[in-house]
Amino acid sequence: MEQERARKRRRLSNSNYAVAANGTSYQAVNPSLLETKVIDRPTFGREPGTENTKRIRAIPSPVQLSSVDAIPADCNIDTSRSHFDPDVREQIDLNIVHGSWKKDDSNRAYIEDAVTRHENVKAITAYMPEAFGTHHSKMIITIRHDDIAQVFIFTANLIEQDWNMCQAVWSSPLLPLLLEKDNPRVTDRLGSGLRFKFDLLSYLRAYKNRLQKLISALEQFDFGGIRAALVASTPCRQRLDASSHASTSWGWPGLEKVLDQIPCQGPKPHTVVQISSVATLGVQDTYLRKTIFATLARSLNQRNTKPKFSIVFPTADEIRRSVTGYACGGSIHMKIQTPQQAKQLEYMRPFLCHWAPDLREHDNVRRSGRRRAGPHIKTYIRFSDEEMTKIDWAMVTSANLSKQAWGAETGKDGAVRICSYEIGVIVWPDLWKENQNENIEMVPTFKRDEPGIPKDGSDMPEKLSVTVGFRMPYDLPLVPYTATEEPWCATKSYIEPDWMGRSWG
Repeated sequence: MEQERARKRRRLSNSNYAVAANGTSYQAVNPSLLETKVIDRPTFGREPGTENTKRIRAIPSPVQLSSVDAIPADCNIDTSRSHFDPDVREQIDLNIVHGSWKKDDSNRAYIEDAVTRHENVKAITAYMPEAFGTHHSKMIITIRHDDIAQVFIFTANLIEQDWNMCQAVWSSPLLPLLLEKDNPRVTDRLGSGLRFKFDLLSYLRAYKNRLQKLISALEQFDFGGIRAALVASTPCRQRLDASSHASTSWGWPGLEKVLDQIPCQGPKPHTVVQISSVATLGVQDTYLRKTIFATLARSLNQRNTKPKFSIVFPTADEIRRSVTGYACGGSIHMKIQTPQQAKQLEYMRPFLCHWAPDLREHDNVRRSGRRRAGPHIKTYIRFSDEEMTKIDWAMVTSANLSKQAWGAETGKDGAVRICSYEIGVIVWPDLWKENQNENIEMVPTFKRDEPGIPKDGSDMPEKLSVTVGFRMPYDLPLVPYTATEEPWCATKSYIEPDWMGRSWG
């Protein structure tokens, strides 16, 4: 028994950092539930090693969706600790990074009370210089006794309600200790593990020395196995001149730099923004069109090709019919009641599409299996074709459509003001390309992480083919709003009962 306990102590993490948003309780997540597995596919055609062998590699989605019933019912620090193995619970340090900076904040009081009852739980208040900013990032970093680290970036707050909604999780591979010291730089290739490490450490440094211990620990680990680019925001005023190239860029300027390095295919791209909140963008469409859409339209090789844009957001009826009914609506926001908000809705309406439309099977619908889960997930995906069968790039992030999250130009000194902390990852097909002879593509996958491949090797290219799956949270094809349909608005009252018989407001 004692040997088994010692084995567990070596295997499980001795340091866990949970970076969570404002106003939340905190729940431990079992990293083993979130690991991405690489699937080796059989060789088709001739025997391996012979000339003209046809082969195909299928790579599962680098992003997974949460199960509706995956998280236990209780959701506070005490209950979170109870989910650690009892043999090692007291050996695991849990560090909670939160944005409740006001001393009279009830959530801060709860956290501080929990900390006093557990010697191995520590609360860290994020550096919050912006009055209108929030600490909206959702990330867990584990450092284990067996000298392994791992990074998890996701879309859920660590509360029970969020894990009963549709969410996404990106998990890094297991990161071993370095054999010799590396030197990550801003000039490293975007999408490489070394550049990811540079940008993640830069992000953590934005907390102004509060996370120096974590930074020093992560510097010792090898991030080489990561295939993704970090896209994040930190509270700052960021210049857009040449000096911005010397460090990580945040918000939309950071996303722009990544997209400028991604090759895109297809003459009729379609970019879909799927979010859980839309903030005040202005009575005119200037910010949406000239900042958000202009940034998302960029690419390495299609500077003059303008994608079609859609915004996926639920209607009140889709909230009513969700697994938790109106309850999930408190986490989904778009205000439409004032004259100014109505003007914003007017210019957004042509882009709005349903989260859970009623499509019949003969409509060639591709079902995600998440239509009855309220959408708290945030994804930005560029499809390369009208049929939406191929993907140029895909991003999962905590960032919704807001100036606070992505940043807005101040008109002074050419600076972009960002108010909030956000974090996400973007992936694209070429990250999995191992040599120039490979044909590679990313495809949407439905109800599974692994992409489908031919069973008999028919219709396969002569060159080695690599197919990367990306797990879809919504059904395809998209269904636009009608002229009379409106998005869900959490500040409105709804008399019509949800499926559990409850009204709202």
